[in-house]
Amino acid sequence: MFAVTATKIDADNPLNGLTAGERPDPDVPDGWTTVTVKAAALNHHDLWSLKGVGLPADRLPMILGCDAAGVDEDGNEVIVHSVIGDPGRGGGDETLDPKRSLLSETYPGTLAEKVAVPRRNLVPKPAGLSFEEAACLPTAWLTAYRMLFDKAGLQPGASVLVQGAGGGVATAAIALASAAGYRVYATSRSEAKRERARELGADEAVDYREPGWAGKVGPVDVVFDGVGGDVAREAFTLLRSGGRMVSFGLASGEWASIPEEDAAGRGVTLVRPQATPEQLREFTVSALQEAAQGRLRPVIGRRFPLEGAADAHRAIESRSTVGKTLLEVRPG
Repeated sequence: MFAVTATKIDADNPLNGLTAGERPDPDVPDGWTTVTVKAAALNHHDLWSLKGVGLPADRLPMILGCDAAGVDEDGNEVIVHSVIGDPGRGGGDETLDPKRSLLSETYPGTLAEKVAVPRRNLVPKPAGLSFEEAACLPTAWLTAYRMLFDKAGLQPGASVLVQGAGGGVATAAIALASAAGYRVYATSRSEAKRERARELGADEAVDYREPGWAGKVGPVDVVFDGVGGDVAREAFTLLRSGGRMVSFGLASGEWASIPEEDAAGRGVTLVRPQATPEQLREFTVSALQEAAQGRLRPVIGRRFPLEGAADAHRAIESRSTVGKTLLEVRPG
């Protein structure tokens, strides 16, 4: 089968380790099944893997990719959930498993014509969504959904700040938060991404490099931060007492370093979202009914064929797209 594989770790030039070509079909352990992939969504996780973060050299070669939608062995249209628990743990909530991993860390990932996954990791694809749209759900949209309606503790009329407004999680958070009636602020260095944020429902979108930008935003009840570093530390100061900062990414290269005593002193809670296959299943049959009816749909920035994975990863690395970047798997 054709697949996109990490064959070398290079922290400085990660794409030097990306190889596209033929690989053996996946092994299928007991309790697992295979999915014929129709579309796969890229994440920054893939670039971190090529840098050796979460993927040591002794596991190479490793097929990349966490998210996909396709057809299972019984002909069902499905979405793949990427969190894999420790087989020796006996099941339960994978997010509580200290030995959990994502597809492409311990087991081969989704950037391939076929992927093997535990049967419990398959979720029915909503009929109203394309394979490409469905592939956006497991990481980006489910993370945004969990941030908003589980981790954030938002009350009606609350205000939220979404950092790094062009990414897949951020665009999902803006769309979902706006649809839920919250006041939404967004930040981005790119005017095109700020404009797209407004189109998705942001009440205000600002450039966090501009002096005085914080005065156009704060105070807010929740910060959703996908940038980290100094940008996140500044956003922390915009939180009302008792607010929450939900971190979902580190575009700057580092998590936000917020001293626990500072958070505790202001009654601020710092959290990171994670989810299980059951929560993805619940998500697709409830919130995504809106998407299936045309009211909310995942934002897709660019599409590439599976063979164009290197170009797709360059687009991710350069942050030149808005929303998700997709790989489409064409019939051989």
